[in-house]
Amino acid sequence: MFLIELNYQKPLEEVNRYLPAHNDYLEHNYSAGNFLMSGRKEPRNGGVIIANVASQLELEAIYHQDPFYQQQIANYRIIQFYPTKAQPELQKWLEN
Repeated sequence: MFLIELNYQKPLEEVNRYLPAHNDYLEHNYSAGNFLMSGRKEPRNGGVIIANVASQLELEAIYHQDPFYQQQIANYRIIQFYPTKAQPELQKWLEN
């Protein structure tokens, strides 16, 4: 599993310009089962995505399709982790 931290490199006006395309990108990856959760950071200087893909190489291919990446709107910081504990409702999912 991966945590992707996006940090905006452009003003919010430019972020907002590409936001509809970025949201389409997110929806595509939710439908494909690649993303579990995402959202804006506070203060609004970027965002976070939790992804469940097999490898960092696969993840790189995925986030290279993000309009925020392609237009150099944001930098991406990738953290790979192996979840071992969760709320009881999610623990059963982790064990599968």
